[in-house]
Amino acid sequence: MKIKFLMIGVLGLISTATFAQKGELSTAQSEFDKYQGLKSQPALAKPALAKAQEAIDKASANEKTSTMPLTWAVKASIYAGLIEASDQNAPETALPFFNTASEALKKAQELDTKGENKKWIDNAKITLAQYQGNKGAKEFNAGKFEDAYKSFDYYRSMNPEDTTALLYTAMAAYNAKKYPEAATNYAKLVTTKYSKADSTYADLVSTYLIAKDTANALKAIDEGLTKYPKHSKLRAHQIDIALKQGKQKEVVDKLTSAIAADPKNRDLYYYAGLAYSQAADSYTAAKIAKAAPAAKATMEAEKKQNSDKAAEMYKKAIEIDPNYFEATLNLGFVYLSPAIDTYNAANKLPANKQKEYTAQIAKAGAMFDAAKPYLLKAVELNPKSADALNGLMTYYKGKRDDANANKIAAQIKALGN
Repeated sequence: MKIKFLMIGVLGLISTATFAQKGELSTAQSEFDKYQGLKSQPALAKPALAKAQEAIDKASANEKTSTMPLTWAVKASIYAGLIEASDQNAPETALPFFNTASEALKKAQELDTKGENKKWIDNAKITLAQYQGNKGAKEFNAGKFEDAYKSFDYYRSMNPEDTTALLYTAMAAYNAKKYPEAATNYAKLVTTKYSKADSTYADLVSTYLIAKDTANALKAIDEGLTKYPKHSKLRAHQIDIALKQGKQKEVVDKLTSAIAADPKNRDLYYYAGLAYSQAADSYTAAKIAKAAPAAKATMEAEKKQNSDKAAEMYKKAIEIDPNYFEATLNLGFVYLSPAIDTYNAANKLPANKQKEYTAQIAKAGAMFDAAKPYLLKAVELNPKSADALNGLMTYYKGKRDDANANKIAAQIKALGN
């Protein structure tokens, strides 16, 4: 009988200890609920959060309650709350709370096979994702792109369909030169209902091209143009790749046939202008300078011929639509490019070539003036275009009009790009 009573006494002690720890779990829950209800009153909320932390630490250390998925789900939420209550301007101070919450969340997800603690788990996931998103933004703005990628990728892993998470992860990966990861996220983003999916295709193509993956770039271009047939950047990429592959004649022939069939289509003239512009741009000043004298003359003639054809095509596009921004801006650039080359060449002349220098600067000035009306019109059509403003600022610098150049520079800075 004494043995029997002794065993009952031992069982009673075990039960009391278990109930005590379950009591700690209950306390943690109730104190955390209290904290959430008092968030608008930090002086009252923080003591409740501290009590919740103390109770959950005891519950998670106990051999009985530490096997319960609820314990870890609650711990993840409480430590997520500690992240919320920390200094949002210094995310590094909350890192220990994040690490504990992340470990607790992982355990909760492993143990909660029936999904009975979804509310607690989801609550923690939201806060942890927000923390890493904010941390990533701070790192990205500081130029710490590798760290930003890791933070944003965690943010994305918690919200795999969130378009902002996908975009930020892709951008950070691209800037960190993690091109495969950038491409993966851009490729995922274009499958969502993201409002700027058209421009995302262009970003995806640029990522493939910088990684020298022409095959996937062409695939993305075809897919993008199927959905957005009038997207100028995708069309420009398509033309650029074709030109680099030595297919200028093929591109121009196709566009010429298309124009013959549809002579009032402004976009066809614009794309033809792009083809000629990019062919002209391939003859850079440095490339021509390195060429043999005979080849140099041929290259200069071909560059001018392509530039003239580009101007002709852009003008035809503008005749159809006088407010065609892209054609207007590109026409301005067609005239601006040789002006810049002439201006730079003049500034490289030795000091004893003053007469030649004066003549070259005057020639460049006249060439800059040819670009002016189109650059002004482009800015008028789209005053928030950084490309248009940069073009106009270049014109003023070429004309040595510092006052207007500085004025445009201030407008560019105000854009925040």
